[in-house]
Order: sequence, then C-alpha cells, then structure tokens
Amino acid sequence: MSGPDADREGFQEGLESSHGDPRVLLVLNAILSTLFALMLVTGADFIGVLEYSLTTVAAVAIGLFVLTLVMTRS
Repeated sequence: MSGPDADREGFQEGLESSHGDPRVLLVLNAILSTLFALMLVTGADFIGVLEYSLTTVAAVAIGLFVLTLVMTRS
C-alpha cells in the first residue's frame, strides 16, 4: 500500500507536467479584466475623473486584457 507521501509526489509531478488549457486562461482573463475594469470605471466616475459608460468599461477591459496577455507570455 502506498503512503500519503507517495500520493503527494505523484500529484506534484502531475501539476508540474500539466500546462492547462489556454482557452480556460483566456476566458478567466476576459472575465477578470471586465470585472476589474467595471470597478475602475465606477470608482473613477465616483470621484469625477471619468464618465461611466459601457464603451468606457469595454475600452478599459480590452486594455487590461491585452496588458495581461503581454505580461504573461513567455
């Protein structure tokens, strides 16, 4: 019977060899960029720096999406 340490080594090897599905990363990036852009634009509208609109949120979200893609590519 294998002990818990053997299971841990096998799990760690699996994590290190897995690169994941890039589509999942892109979807997560899009969702998180949109939510963060919504928070940024809402905050900027609250203090009077930007006017809230869906176009502004979309522009900030696209900028964040591209920025995170560029920063995470190796």
